[in-house]
Amino acid sequence: MRRYVLKRVLLGIVTFIVVSMIVFIAARLSGDVALLLAPQEASEEDIQAIRVQLGLDKPIPVQYYVFMRNSLHGDFGESIRYSQPAMRVILGRLPATLELGSAGFLMSVFLGILFGVFSATRRDSYLDWGGKIFGMLGQSMPGFWVGIMLILLFGVELGWLPTSGHGGIKHLILPAFSVGWFSITAVMRLTRSSMLDVLDSEYIKMARIKGNPERVVVWKHALRNALIPVLGMAGMQLAFLIGGVVIVETVFRWPGLGSLIAEGVFSRDYSLVQAGVFIISGAIIVINLLVDLTYGIIDPRIKYE
Repeated sequence: MRRYVLKRVLLGIVTFIVVSMIVFIAARLSGDVALLLAPQEASEEDIQAIRVQLGLDKPIPVQYYVFMRNSLHGDFGESIRYSQPAMRVILGRLPATLELGSAGFLMSVFLGILFGVFSATRRDSYLDWGGKIFGMLGQSMPGFWVGIMLILLFGVELGWLPTSGHGGIKHLILPAFSVGWFSITAVMRLTRSSMLDVLDSEYIKMARIKGNPERVVVWKHALRNALIPVLGMAGMQLAFLIGGVVIVETVFRWPGLGSLIAEGVFSRDYSLVQAGVFIISGAIIVINLLVDLTYGIIDPRIKYE
């Protein structure tokens, strides 16, 4: 077990280093930051002084070392757009993203498991075929497109729900459903497949022979064992949700981390973008690590593979 954990932790560290290199290189390839910060009337000497101040005159390996050292201390520099430390701006928007991501995750797990169980217990019925079609559509439609369709239907045509902003529960419904759309169908399809395998097992047949009500057989005996692969996949879907929240927040003008990164990209606020990407990447790596460790606990055979 210790070797398995160490292997996964080292893999997470390597992944984080690779991500940091990509962020560092992308920032350097996007243009000269000194030219962006310098006023229009600045001379070449003034621009060079800004490069020296930012450490851009040093060799690339030295710049990367300084970048990593400062990043690990939470220092990503000052945001050009907001004129304050980038990390402070990020932390101010983080609660809204956590709210949206949590709502989308809970919605995807609850609805995905519920639809999957109903589909499995009514195999080859109209409900089951409808679930299959819904699952295929969900896997082929991106969340931001679903969000736009929801805005047009429930916001513009029917006027039932607000189409943008951050407030009460009404503001959360459409963006949360859009964020969790892909995961709902993924969890539903895996739950259905897992439930079908469990429902055909001998101990489920024995539970029925003993006279247990069908709801007890399904929800207590079958679902408990069918959830083992679903829980692991749900963790991976949580990492997917964090990455997909960027576009959805932009569509719904949700004041979270994703929309903030989009603003930083359009305004070339590299400090803001780097801080946001680091936070999201770190969260995804940690979640994937926890999922791997959870799999190792649930299924001991994984430790030796």
